[in-house]
Amino acid sequence: MKRLKLIWIEWRSFFVFIALMFVFRSAIADWYEVPTGSMKPTIIEGDRVFVNKLAYDLKIPFTLVTIASWGNPVRGDVIVFDSLKENKRLIKRVIGEPNDVIEMVNNQVYINSLPAVYSDTDQSLVEKYWDNLNSFTRVKPILYKEHYGNNEYLITVLKQGSNQINNQARNFGPYQVPENKYFVLGDNRDNSADSRFIGAIDRKYILGQANKIVFSTRQAERFFLSLN
Repeated sequence: MKRLKLIWIEWRSFFVFIALMFVFRSAIADWYEVPTGSMKPTIIEGDRVFVNKLAYDLKIPFTLVTIASWGNPVRGDVIVFDSLKENKRLIKRVIGEPNDVIEMVNNQVYINSLPAVYSDTDQSLVEKYWDNLNSFTRVKPILYKEHYGNNEYLITVLKQGSNQINNQARNFGPYQVPENKYFVLGDNRDNSADSRFIGAIDRKYILGQANKIVFSTRQAERFFLSLN
């Protein structure tokens, strides 16, 4: 007992620091390592993304219990959430808010019967962010800008006719988002396990908003890149 007391006296500052760090990461801010390419080209494999856990509310550390709430995700936000169906943490973009009606027709998004608008953009990012494009197992995607209201962001789709296309995912709905839930999509539309497969995301499982790439293990120029 005396030995444990001495250890505590000698190391208590360190233990308190570690405890506070865990509380900070649970309730205030954290980073999330992105393991897949479902959000390309916005986020690529190896990016470490800063997650603001105070963007919408304050939760009791290590729980989903909300102490105070001052906002909700809005269309265009990139959010991190726990997926019960996938049994893991995911990062996607909010497309539909509660009560919105979402439909996809050949990969074109309709929100409340209004279509998103698509425009061509520089294709150089494809060469930059997709490895081994000449590989037999890779299919070169196409970049577009997707516009809806004040939101504008890059998405990728596979060329029509590719044998890797899931036509069922390209044609979805119409689907009305339930109350207190959010419909999310990956920016890499033909390679994302999102609300087309896992359903709408319950508000309580949304952990925070991803708004910046802290650093990347692949490309130094992505350090501190804004996601907004």
